[in-house]
Amino acid sequence: MGFFKNLFYKVSDILTNRKPIDEELFEELEEALIEADLSVRTVDPLMEKLRDEARRQKLSLGGELQNLLANLLADMVTKNVDIKLKEPKEIPTVYMFVGVNGVGKTTSIAKLANYFKNKGKKVIIAAADTFRAAAIEQLEIWAKRADVDIVKQQHGSDPGAVVFDAISSAKAKGAHVVLIDTAGRLHNKAGLMEELAKIGRATEKALGRPCDEVLLVLDATTGQNAISQAQIFKESVPISGIVLTKMDGTAKGGVVITVKCDLEIPIKIITTGEGMNEMKEFDSIEFARNLVKAEDENN
Repeated sequence: MGFFKNLFYKVSDILTNRKPIDEELFEELEEALIEADLSVRTVDPLMEKLRDEARRQKLSLGGELQNLLANLLADMVTKNVDIKLKEPKEIPTVYMFVGVNGVGKTTSIAKLANYFKNKGKKVIIAAADTFRAAAIEQLEIWAKRADVDIVKQQHGSDPGAVVFDAISSAKAKGAHVVLIDTAGRLHNKAGLMEELAKIGRATEKALGRPCDEVLLVLDATTGQNAISQAQIFKESVPISGIVLTKMDGTAKGGVVITVKCDLEIPIKIITTGEGMNEMKEFDSIEFARNLVKAEDENN
């Protein structure tokens, strides 16, 4: 069960109680999906497909909907997108992390640094959130835990200069991956977005191409608020993927599907607790099947 244990538990209950397939069951299922943080815009077409396929396949019991629903959910989170992290042959690969303060951005960077280090890659972290001195200090602590290099400057320095130095250092040292931290203060949206644009320009100047990935970090426990954050960042930054954090807390799971369907941004990384190894690349099939079959798997 791993990362997806206990998500969508109400949906699982409905489908494992072997109720007859009727309109009452579909209404219960629809309500449970919305409670699990799927948006109404996502649930409406999903339920229409589920009803149509149930009729076409002449299904009679709720339990028979499990695989069908799992396949539909898996298709929804992978359709027309690439859920794998880009790793171009030309090094260094550069990932820029964006997101509001408090969503787990720093720990996500540390976990990904550890992930690549364990794959035998040399990693450099760029501490480009120069707005907060505490952010630089915290990132330095995590870099030491992951045993990777960090490039930093003084509090208040130009974040673009930090990024340029980090990429230049990576080229000189033959590093494979550069992970860029950025500021996350939404109360000054115009300034923040200009800062992110400056980092993008610095990356392209040093690298000769744009960032390979711009990863938006979202806290899964915030539900629909995560969608609002994604919409704000998407207006100004070319987001290529989502890092979804805290999937072991009170997250209901549906935000994974809603982000993809409403914003056409794929989930690429899932993280749970504070441990360095508590992250993985997103697997849509595992995710979907565990959501709707959780109770069966435990019994």
